[in-house]
Order: sequence, then structure tokens, then C-alpha cells
Amino acid sequence: MKKQTYKLQGELVELRFLIRAAKLGLCVAKPWGDSAPYDFLVESGGAIFRVQVKSTRFRHARTKAFVCVTRRQGKPYSSKEVDFIAAYVVPDDAWYIIPISAARREVSLNPRFRRNKYRRYREAWDLLIPERRNRKYWRKPKRGG
Repeated sequence: MKKQTYKLQGELVELRFLIRAAKLGLCVAKPWGDSAPYDFLVESGGAIFRVQVKSTRFRHARTKAFVCVTRRQGKPYSSKEVDFIAAYVVPDDAWYIIPISAARREVSLNPRFRRNKYRRYREAWDLLIPERRNRKYWRKPKRGG
């Protein structure tokens, strides 16, 4: 068995994304080569979304998982290039489907932290299915109660 490098981890997570999306009935296309800023085109209900897949094995001592949402050069993705970040946290076996408008350079994905602003995107596959999309993902959370 080969030692798992970052490149191999990325390839394996892309396969996991493909399988999960297909099980949900989404049509998924992979662009040829590595020159597109996104990893997949996802089609559902006539809408096409550009999805960049990211992953992490890292865990901070306080159970925080971080995903870097930038390209190799450190430049963040823009809404002109990508519609969603699909972030996979390997130790938690959890997907986060995050609209690019909500993502920052580094996304902290801590499922145990109640006030984590990305918590609402955990397993939010409905965002990629227009006919099942729930508007709660697009609104900012209410403060106070």
C-alpha cells in the first residue's frame, strides 16, 4: 500500500464526492485536465454548479478541523470561478457543502462547536438540488433566540 500523500488523499476524496453525488441522483462531470478552478460540474434540475472539493485529516487539540479554501498560490476562489466548496473532514467522515459566498480563506469546521458558522452546511447536499433547496442555508443565523 502506498503512503497517502496530499495528492492521493485529494484523489480519493474526489472519488468519495462522485459516489455520494451519484447516489443522490446528481449528474456529475469531471473536466479534462487540471486547468479548471473547479473539480466537478454538478447538474440537477437544469441548474449547473461548479464545485471545488477540499479535504483535511488535520485536527487541532480542541477538535477543530481546518480546510484551506485557496488555490496553490494562496489566492482565494471567487464566485466567478466556483459556486460551492465541498469540504470533507476525514476523521469525522463528514461533508460540508459551502456556498463560495460564505467561505473564507480558511474554513474552521468544528462539528462540536455550537456557534460554528459552517455547522449549518454539514451534509447540506440539498444546496446542490434546486428542487429540494431549503432557503435556511442562504440566510444568516438569527442572534439571540
